[in-house]
Order: sequence, then structure tokens, then C-alpha cells
Amino acid sequence: MSRSILTVPVHKVEAESSTPFQDLLAVEEPLEIRLGGKTVSITMRTPGHDPELSVGFLFTEGILSDPAQIQEVRSSKNSIKIDLKPEVEIDFDRLKRHFYTTSSCGVCGKASIEALRIQGCPVLPVRSAMMASSVIRGLPEVLRADQRVFERTGGLHGAALFDAQGKLLLLREDIGRHNAVDKVIGAQFLAGHIPLQETLLLVSGRASFELTQKSLMAGIPILAAVGAPSSLAVETAQRFNMTLLGFVRDGRFNIYSGASRIQ
Repeated sequence: MSRSILTVPVHKVEAESSTPFQDLLAVEEPLEIRLGGKTVSITMRTPGHDPELSVGFLFTEGILSDPAQIQEVRSSKNSIKIDLKPEVEIDFDRLKRHFYTTSSCGVCGKASIEALRIQGCPVLPVRSAMMASSVIRGLPEVLRADQRVFERTGGLHGAALFDAQGKLLLLREDIGRHNAVDKVIGAQFLAGHIPLQETLLLVSGRASFELTQKSLMAGIPILAAVGAPSSLAVETAQRFNMTLLGFVRDGRFNIYSGASRIQ
């Protein structure tokens, strides 16, 4: 069984002294995601919940639309193979052109947002207030309290799904923010809970275009980040009627889009 924490010997240097001790590190290893007999992605991740990560990745990238399309998910060390039912067709040429969402890919923001529209990313329905600001202010404390591996290593991001009353529904950790989100969404996709209406997704760190896109694909109306949003994340949230919150910490937050959902 893959470990998410690794113990390593280190020397802690303070002032003029050096003391040996055992430090705990978050594990980072590659995961190969195979669709049928073809590799569609290799991502660096923290081992754990690999099937959820793989299925969530394929769903948020618009490749899978229904858990009923899946025939079998098979796990081996650092590899997941997903077999689809015979009647499900995948355009592998389109698949090669599809992954545009990393910040270093060079695709301009306008093209990225247009790609979401073509891909079928839903414009979220405009609704009245569904979550109290007093509830939102307390969510980072819940996220941190449940980040078990982060508590021991300090090296992982977290993504937590809450209902409208602030109840924690699911939390996942990973060395990559996007992986933690895919693990949460993948679990909900496999359980048949998509779209995730009346929920809020809280992520540690910043809110990027990629995390906004994944949340939109899952129908999540409110995305909240402990850190800052990017300009493209804000533009995307506004375009698709998502509520986007940033700097959710220390009893405060900023609303960048969709203020009508917050009371």
C-alpha cells in the first residue's frame, strides 16, 4: 500500500547548534492514468484515493460525463487503468488537444474560457443567498483541523466540500491543489452526486483558472480559496455565474463574483 508520509533523517540548525532528528515529508510520486490501453496523463500526486483522482480528472476535463460509462477501474502501483463500456466512444485525437488548463501552457485567457463553453461547462443558475457569511468565516478552521497529513508534514494542499449549512461533506489532500480537487469531485462523481448544487468548495492556497474550471464542471456554485484568485479565475467565475471568494481567512473574505449567494 502506498504511503502518503515518508520519514527522513535531517539536521535542524538553530543558532550555533545542529541537532539530528526524523522529519516527516509528504510523498510525491507519479500516477499514470490509462484509458483503455492508452496513457492519457501522468500527474505528480500524493498516493491515496488514486481511483477518485483519475476519474475526477477525466470528468473535469470533459472526457467522462456519467459514471455509468465506466466498466472497471483497476489500480496498481502508481498506475490506474480505466476501462469503459464497449459502446462508449472516445476521440483520442481530441484528447491530445484537450489539456490546455495548466498555467504554463501559453493558451490565452479568452481562448480558455471559450473552450469551456464549447466543452459544455454549465452556466450556473442565478440564485438568492444560500450561505451565511458567518458560516463561511469558520470554514478554514474546519479545513485545517481535518488535514491530517498536512498537520504532520506541512506539505499538502487540501480541498473540502461543504453543504449550505457549513457541514463538511468530504475532504481530500494532495501535494497538488488540482489533484485534491479532482479527488473530491471524483468521489462525488462515482457516487452519482453530480452536479454538486448547494455546496461550497474550499481550497487551500490560491484559486486558479484550473480550479475554477473543475468546480464549474461539477456544478459547484461557490468556490472559496484561502489565498488570492487569479484574474482569469475571476473572469471565468463571472462568465459562468459562479460565486468566487478569496482570502477566506482570519475571519474575513473578499467576494469577487456572485455576491447574491452570500448573506
